[in-house]
Amino acid sequence: MELLVTGGAGFIGSHFIRLLLKREDVSITNVDALTYAGDIRNTEDFSNHPKYRFIQADLTIAEQLDEAFDRVYDWIIHFAAESHVDRSIQDAAVFLDTNIKGTYALLEKVRKGCAKKMIHISTDEVYGSLEQEESPFHEERALSPNNPYAASKAGADLLVRSFYQTYQLPVLITRCSNNYGPYQHPEKFIPKVIYCALNEKRIPLYGDGLNIRDWLFVEDHCRAIECVMEKGKIGEIYNVGGHNERTNKEVILEILRYLGKEETLITYVEDRLGHDRRYAIDETKINTTLQWKAAHSFSEGLRKTIDWYVENEKWFYKGLKRS
Repeated sequence: MELLVTGGAGFIGSHFIRLLLKREDVSITNVDALTYAGDIRNTEDFSNHPKYRFIQADLTIAEQLDEAFDRVYDWIIHFAAESHVDRSIQDAAVFLDTNIKGTYALLEKVRKGCAKKMIHISTDEVYGSLEQEESPFHEERALSPNNPYAASKAGADLLVRSFYQTYQLPVLITRCSNNYGPYQHPEKFIPKVIYCALNEKRIPLYGDGLNIRDWLFVEDHCRAIECVMEKGKIGEIYNVGGHNERTNKEVILEILRYLGKEETLITYVEDRLGHDRRYAIDETKINTTLQWKAAHSFSEGLRKTIDWYVENEKWFYKGLKRS
């Protein structure tokens, strides 16, 4: 199979490439613009693999994107996105460009026969926020994004759906809960907490710290995408969750306990604008129809994540310089 992976120098994309290169039946082209969140260091361990190539390109610039389409791909796996909520609140323009226009450019490539199928990687944030007593998000829930990042991803999802409905384009959508694991950008919640704890710096905690997220270990997420690629039904949406709901404060406390650090490092700060209270994923559909299930408990995945950052602490500083 010929695969085009967009955003493959990013956190989840690089893990997906690492997983798929273990197969003998796959060749991968990685297209990444290498913005601050795309880090070429994430690809160093497989950069010389004989079935891998890298092309630096912005999806929204046709001349650059065309360089990657010197062949017909069996799949486009579309990870590339601007994904940091705080940055989207400060300036949403680049989120609209990358997340919506970039997705449109790829859909057009599929429509013109340059690729046979496409999986669009989305997020549970498109569903909005849950109350404590509400059931987890299911695939039929109406989209109700509450911040510019989530709105840009919801727009991309609807665009993908429209191309399926209008052109019968062979596309699928996955919506995942919060990912964590090695190689994640240091601006993200878990690596930021680990960095602050290791360096005895104050750990900022929004609001009362009781906002809830469902945490998914990145390797489990990548296995789910591979499963959708192999077994998924065209036109369908699949939620991918870790079944690990935790408050932000609980996550911080677990990290501090593992590192032997004091709770006094936590500093409460003014809550984020449009801060969703709770996310939770109902992954029944992918469990029952595709026989996928997360393999890591939160504690197990978190230990593996912390250990990696401790062993690769220098990775933090280069990542922070690029922010």
